[in-house]
This record gives sequence, structure tokens and C-alpha cells, in this order.
Amino acid sequence: MRSLTAGLLLLLASAAQAGQGIGFEGARHLLNRAGFGASDSEVRAFAPLTRVQAVDRLLAATRREASLAPPTFVEAPFVPYYRVRRMNAEERMAELRTRLQQAFELRAWWLHEMAVSPSPLGERMTLFWHNHFATSQQKVRSVPLMYRQNVLLRREALGSFRTLLHGIAKDPAMLVYLDNAGSRREAPNENFAREVMELFTLGEGHYGERDVKDAARAFTGWSLNRDTGEFVYRRAWHDHGEKTVLGRTGRLDGSEVLDILLAHPRTAEFVVAKLWREFVSPTPDRAEVARLAAAFRGAGYEVKPLLKAILTSEPFWAEANRASLVKSPVDLVVGTLRTFGIQPMDYRPAAFAVAALGQSLLQPPNVKGWPGGESWIDSSTLLGRRQWIDRVFRGAEAMSVSAGAEESMTASAPREAIRRTLERGMRTYAFEAERWSQGVEQGLADRRGRVTSLVLAMAPANPVPGGDDEASLVRALVADPVYQLR
Repeated sequence: MRSLTAGLLLLLASAAQAGQGIGFEGARHLLNRAGFGASDSEVRAFAPLTRVQAVDRLLAATRREASLAPPTFVEAPFVPYYRVRRMNAEERMAELRTRLQQAFELRAWWLHEMAVSPSPLGERMTLFWHNHFATSQQKVRSVPLMYRQNVLLRREALGSFRTLLHGIAKDPAMLVYLDNAGSRREAPNENFAREVMELFTLGEGHYGERDVKDAARAFTGWSLNRDTGEFVYRRAWHDHGEKTVLGRTGRLDGSEVLDILLAHPRTAEFVVAKLWREFVSPTPDRAEVARLAAAFRGAGYEVKPLLKAILTSEPFWAEANRASLVKSPVDLVVGTLRTFGIQPMDYRPAAFAVAALGQSLLQPPNVKGWPGGESWIDSSTLLGRRQWIDRVFRGAEAMSVSAGAEESMTASAPREAIRRTLERGMRTYAFEAERWSQGVEQGLADRRGRVTSLVLAMAPANPVPGGDDEASLVRALVADPVYQLR
């Protein structure tokens, strides 16, 4: 009886807490986890809301399209691969330079969108799916195809995972990246089928080699129009024979294989566990994941209800899970811009920065994407993070450009030219302490505490300076190790 009473009291206390306003620190936690940083006014707007109200407001603001117009070159006609092969050496080099420059500008456009979007949760989910369905410009070699995929990911970011999976399986950039564009019945390519199972749906160890081989046969004929870059089904290339995938036998095609994977309980668990690591903590709670996954499948793989369940759950709000996630380079750079109201004229330095720190957008390291977590920080990237923060808050020298970042951005440009471009653009990234301070609520009894709560996800690890110099306080807070966490 005593344990039953204690359990009831705990339930009632939890329900009462969920019905209260989330407060300033709770709002900051939500907005930083579900977006990329937040200003003092944004946090204050969410502070009086209950958990459900706050999450509902975030979800209601999500968009299916970007707020900024993309670069005009994304609408340029697709340049066929066969035409590039027919070019002479000089023409191919010119084409390569154009592609590198356009890819760089597309990365800068996306970072700009993240920084100013009225739908930060939508952009975070677009980035999440970009990592889940990892595709690299380095292999695809077509900026328009990469842009079209970005549009797909954003359109379905909080829609239907079923629709997104079917869409990405026919996405031209993905078909090129995973070598399915030329797959035909005489020689099925297994790359696409294997990654669909291992990385997109079931996870490693939940399928056999025969499943991969027969699924590869089912995807034969899913290809591209060689002149337009659009998806095309080549019936003559398709293997129309009988296949067996996860115990189901028939003359299966690619769409039927995807539906078989979606029917498997493991798919929902795999996706939910990844979302848990994105929003809650590095170690998923198995019981909670199972519960959420069952609801996810039961709701037809709709993402928005799943996110509401995650973001209103007790583990998400638990004190133990605050500051438990390492900021990605995008989190660090874009979050800094949003929190401190920095509005640069040129987002190319931001693209340089996130690439130098290990996250070159549109170019994940491999089919598994960025591993994330503690892998974001090593001796090299930690130094780079400090350099970037110093440059923004102290006006120090521009962040050095690593060889890897240089190669991924503009392989044909000299390092000195890159450094000059970075330095010129970084002039508009400077933190303006007086202007920012005016945007923080006035007349606070504990203004230092408010600033600290806004900037850090938990109490600072190092002592901070006393006195009324708010600029010095901010510089100390962004230099604190806790600033690397969210």
C-alpha cells in the first residue's frame, strides 16, 4: 500500500509539473535542443508555457519549405555525366571549379536558412535526415541534385517517414551515391539494398545476406534519365523473378521491399533510438524507445506526433539529461549567431568554419554520416572551436583553415586566397556587446544569472569574473567548457 501511495504521489507530482510553465531555463533547454540557439526574447516568450503548449507552438511553426530563396544556379539544367566525360581536360577543370563553388555557396545558403528560419525545428530535422540518409556532393557531382534532395528532406522532415523513405529511395542523388542508377537484372548492385536495411531502417544484424541479394534484385531498374537527372524506372532492366525478403516471397519490386521493411518492428525502434540520441541523451532508454516505437508504427510513421511525444516526455526534461549532448559544429556556429543576434553579411565563413570543425554540409564522411557525440571534439577541433569563438567575441585572428576543409571546399583555390576570403567575411561576425545587452530583459534583480542561464545549459565549470562588465561575463561564459554542450 505504501509503495502504491508513493507511486500515485509521484504520478500526481509529475502531472502537476507538466501543467506548470516551463520557466526560463526550461524554455532555453527546449529551444536549444529543438533548434539552434535562442535569443533572450525567444526564451522569455516560451517560459510561461506548459510543456505541451511550448512543444505545440514549436511544431505549429514548422515549414515544409525554406524561407530564403536558394541560389539561382540550383534551377540550372542538369549537366549529364556523359557530357562531362566528353569534355577536354580544360573544360572538365572549369566544370569542377564551377561545381565546387556552387556547392560551397549552397552550404552557405543552408546555414543562413538555419540561422534565420522561423522554423528552427524544421531545419534541425532536415539536418537530422541529411545525416540519416547520408549523401555526398563529392560523389554525386551535381549541385542541382543535392539541392533537390535537400528540398525533399525539408518537405517531409516532420511529415511521414514512410513517404520520406519511399521518396529518398527514388531520389536521384541517392541513386547515384549508392550506385543503384546502373543496377540491372544481369548484375544487381547490392550497395543500395544493404544500406537501406542497415542504415535507413533495420540497423545492423537484423537481416541476412539473402535479404540483401533479393532486395537488390527488387531495386533493379530504378535509375536516372541521363539527360535530365530525373528518376526513371527502366522496366527492361528490372528483375521480374521471385524473391524472398525477410520471409516474404513474391515477385517483389522496390516499393514492396520498402513496405516490408516498414512493417518490421525493428524499423520504428531504429529511427526512434536515433531521434533519442539527437534530442534526449546519448544512451536511449530501451523501455521508452520500445513504447515510442510502438506508437510511431501505430500512427503510420508520422514524425510530428513522435516528436511531440519525445519533447514532452519526462526523460527529455530530466535534469540528468541537461547538457548531456555535445554541440555539433553547426550547433556551435549557428547557435552562437542566433543566441547573440549576430547577422553576418556573408555566410561563407560559417560554411568554412563548420567544415574546418568536421561537419562539411552536403559532404558527410561516408554512408554512415557523422557519428556525432563525443567524436565532434578532439585536440584539433577543440582548438578550432576556441579560435572561432575568440574571433567572434574577442576579434582575434581568423580561424585557420585546415587542409581537409580547404580540399572539401575549393580544391583549386590557394590557401592564402581562402584565408583572405574568410577574414573579409568574418568582419561582420563580431559580437556587439552593447547592442546585445539592450535586447536582454531590463530591470532584472539577477541579471548575471539570467545571462548565464541563457548562454549555458548548466552552471559554468570555471569561475566567471565578478562586477558589472557584461561583455567580460559573456566572453567568460562562451569560453567555458559547458558552452560546448547543449
